[in-house]
Amino acid sequence: MKNLLRQGWSVVIVGAMALSIQAHAQTEDFRVGFVSTDRIFRESNAAKAAQVKLEQEFSKREKELGDIGTALKSASDKFEREAPTLAESQRTTRQKQLVDQDRDFQRKRREFQEDLNSRKNEELQQVLEKANRVIKQVAESEKYDAVLQEAVYINPKHDITDKVLKDLNATGAK
Repeated sequence: MKNLLRQGWSVVIVGAMALSIQAHAQTEDFRVGFVSTDRIFRESNAAKAAQVKLEQEFSKREKELGDIGTALKSASDKFEREAPTLAESQRTTRQKQLVDQDRDFQRKRREFQEDLNSRKNEELQQVLEKANRVIKQVAESEKYDAVLQEAVYINPKHDITDKVLKDLNATGAK
């Protein structure tokens, strides 16, 4: 819902900007730039560092979940092989244990994914804030009137992503 509202406002803002740009462009040179946020998230050193940080932070839990999943699969396979020879009460008991273990595993996996997504969003937000500061600096230094981060189409001559990446990677070392 929040994304739909954001997209709706983006369309309104872009439309208003387009009208403003058209009116402004008629009176003087109007410079527009475009930055690919996706490329910033894929190619910037800050985004790569955030990815490494997340992998380090979550690798232990991910391995534990993998181990639990493997053990659960093994126990389930063993149960399937032995079920025909088990007494009804033993079969029911082991089946209930497997269901409980699977439910616990699914819960842990869901919690892991939620935690990972939350941390990923936090890290990407920090990358985006850094990128926005650099975008503003590039726009001011090169006298751009507007810089867009999302567009249906953009002429490649207006794409300043490489400049932003270069400056962002340079300032990331500071």
